[in-house]
Amino acid sequence: MLNALIFDVDGTLADTETAHRIAFNTTFREVGLDWHWSESVYAGLLDVAGGKERLLHYWNMVDPEEARGVMVAETIAAVHALKTRHYTAMAAGGKLPLRPGVLRLIGEARAAGMPMAIATTTTPANVHALLRGPLGEDWRSLFVSVCDASTAINKKPAPDVYLAALAGLGVAANACLAFEDSENGLRAARAAGIPTVVTPTAYTAGHRFDGALNVVADLGDLDLATLRRWHAQTCDEAA
Repeated sequence: MLNALIFDVDGTLADTETAHRIAFNTTFREVGLDWHWSESVYAGLLDVAGGKERLLHYWNMVDPEEARGVMVAETIAAVHALKTRHYTAMAAGGKLPLRPGVLRLIGEARAAGMPMAIATTTTPANVHALLRGPLGEDWRSLFVSVCDASTAINKKPAPDVYLAALAGLGVAANACLAFEDSENGLRAARAAGIPTVVTPTAYTAGHRFDGALNVVADLGDLDLATLRRWHAQTCDEAA
């Protein structure tokens, strides 16, 4: 029986990656870095989970010797903090609407008394900036468990953030459905034992989604009845 829903944030609840890329590039200009992440470069960098981790990975790509400097960690922290301010300003300005079907499905689950959780590796500030507009200042009350970059040390594809969400929900992994948009997210959810529906974005359309319960363009045509049917079929196959 399907007893809970768990949502990723970036790319899943909203198509945020373009805004993240713009925020990074704006920050690079402000701090005097001669870096610029094009769409194709950023799409490749999304294989690395976490903004700070992405910065270090790119630094090692373009200047591995400098990336081993003694002040690298401090520099990355400062750059990432400024980038977060740029991103949250865009999100708070209402420029990042939720993807089709998200708001309706959350409302339907709430009306049905089905508990929900968030499992993301983005920062708490990013999550709040994105969701406070469409879901209201009290958006956290919609979710039994909100797990983000402050919750788990190991980022996706490690299952840590999903295991934390399951602990908060108090629900068995096979009684949940996760929603993801990327290969790393799918791998994390599946490593935690959670059946997963994938809604790719333009940045992740080329990813491999082996093991997904289903891959759909968005949540626009999905309702709880359909999700329950998909989940039941998965349980029957597992049995």
